[in-house]
Amino acid sequence: MSATRRDFLRQSALISAAGIWYGSASAAEPESWKLATFRCDVTPPVGHPLLGNSFAPSTGTRDSLDARGFVLMGPERPLVLVVLDWCEVRNDSFQRWRDVLADAAGTTPDRVLVHTVHQHDAPYFDLTAQKLLAASLPGGSMLDAEFHEDCVQRAALALKSSLPMATEITHVGIGQAKVEQLASNRRVDENGKISYRRFSRCNDPVLRALPEGEIDPWLKTISLWNRDKPLLALSAYACHPMSSYGNGEISGDFPNLARNIRDAASPRTFQIYATGCCGDVTAGKFNDGAPGNRVLFAERLAKGMASAWATTQKHPLNNITFRSETIVMPHSELPTLGEAALREKLNDGHIPLAARVQAALGLSSLQHHPDGHHIDIPMIDFGVAQLLLLPAESFVAYQLFAQRQRPDGVVMCLGFGESAPGYIPTNQAFAEGFREEHGYTWNRPQSEDILKGALKKVLAN
Repeated sequence: MSATRRDFLRQSALISAAGIWYGSASAAEPESWKLATFRCDVTPPVGHPLLGNSFAPSTGTRDSLDARGFVLMGPERPLVLVVLDWCEVRNDSFQRWRDVLADAAGTTPDRVLVHTVHQHDAPYFDLTAQKLLAASLPGGSMLDAEFHEDCVQRAALALKSSLPMATEITHVGIGQAKVEQLASNRRVDENGKISYRRFSRCNDPVLRALPEGEIDPWLKTISLWNRDKPLLALSAYACHPMSSYGNGEISGDFPNLARNIRDAASPRTFQIYATGCCGDVTAGKFNDGAPGNRVLFAERLAKGMASAWATTQKHPLNNITFRSETIVMPHSELPTLGEAALREKLNDGHIPLAARVQAALGLSSLQHHPDGHHIDIPMIDFGVAQLLLLPAESFVAYQLFAQRQRPDGVVMCLGFGESAPGYIPTNQAFAEGFREEHGYTWNRPQSEDILKGALKKVLAN
C-alpha cells in the first residue's frame, strides 16, 4: 500500500459522526489538536435520595449540580473527561457513562475519564445495587435509574453538540498555588493512639487543634489555550468537598461556589473543578459545621484557583498522548463482606436502610467482578503536565507518590473515578485500624502495592 493511500485511509477512519476531522501533522510539525467543551445540568428532582439514602431524601435545592467536560481531538481517537457534581458512580453506572459518552465522541470507553467531585448532598449511583435493593424487600431506594439515564443521555447530547465548535489548541498552561486553612488529614495521634476521627465536620476542639497532618496543599490548574486566548481551566485540590451538610438540601457545597466565583471572574474560560485523592483528607481541622463555613471555604478555594491562574506559565503544545494501566484490586477478605453475609444483611428488614444499601453495593461489585475490582488507571499526558484519574477514595499518599514519579513536571491527580472499592487506604492505615473504624472499605491491604505499581508504569517516561 502506498504511503499516500495509507494516510488517506487512516485519515478517513478518524472522521467523527459529527463530521469533525481530527487530522494529523507531518513528523516535522507539532500534532494538531482541538478542544470542545460541554456542560449540562444534573440536579436531581426534590425527593431524590442523597448519598445513597444515607441521609433523608432531598427536601429542596440549594444550588444546581453540573456535568462539565471536554473532548480532545487529534491524530488518535478522541479523549474525554466528564466531571459530575455527584457523590459517586460505580460498577455499571460508571461503565454506562463511559460507553455512552464514548459513542457520542466517536471513541472507545477506555478513553473516557469519569470523575465525581464527591459532594455528599448529592446523588450516588450504582444501578445493580438499586436492582438488588428493590428485589429484596419492599420499600427503600438509593437512586432513580430513569433520572440517571436521562443525565447520561443529555450529557452525551451536549458533548456531541459541542464537537462542531471545537477550537484549535496551541498551548498548555500550568499553574499552582497553596490553599490555606482548608485541608487536614483524618489521621490524628490521640495520646499515642492513632485514629481517623477527624471527619469533614469536627466539633471536638482537641482534634481540631492537632496539626494538619499529611495533605497536598497545592491546588493545580491545567489550562488549554488558542494562542493568547484561554479556552479551559481545569483545577484540582485534594480535600473532601463538605462544609455544613446532611440537612436535606441538594448542594454542590463550597467547590461549586468557588467555581462560580471563577466563572464570574473569567467568563470566557471554561472552568472545571475536580477533587484530588482525599480519602483521608477533610476540612475537619477548620470546620465545626457552622453554615457560614461554606462561603468561607469557597473563598479560600477560589483564592487558590485565582493564584494558580495568576502564576500560570504557557508552553507550546507539541502533542497529547494517552496511556492506561488496568489493575485488579482484590475484594476484601473479611467474612462480613463476603457474599453470604451481604445477602443476609440485604434481606434483613430490621436494620437501617443505609446498612442494606451498603450490602447491595458490595453484592453489585461481586456480581460485576467476582475476582476483584477491574479498574483502569488512565493518564492524559500534555508533555509539561500529566492528568491522572485514580479510583474511589484513594488516600492522598497515592497522589503524592504519583507526583514523585515525575518530579520534573506537574502531575494532577483526580480521585473518585470508578468508586466501587470505597476507601483505598495505605498499608499503614490498614494496620492502624482505619477499616475497622470507618468501614466502607471493599478492598484489602495489598491494594497499595497494586495501585502504586500501576502508577509507576503509567507515569514512566
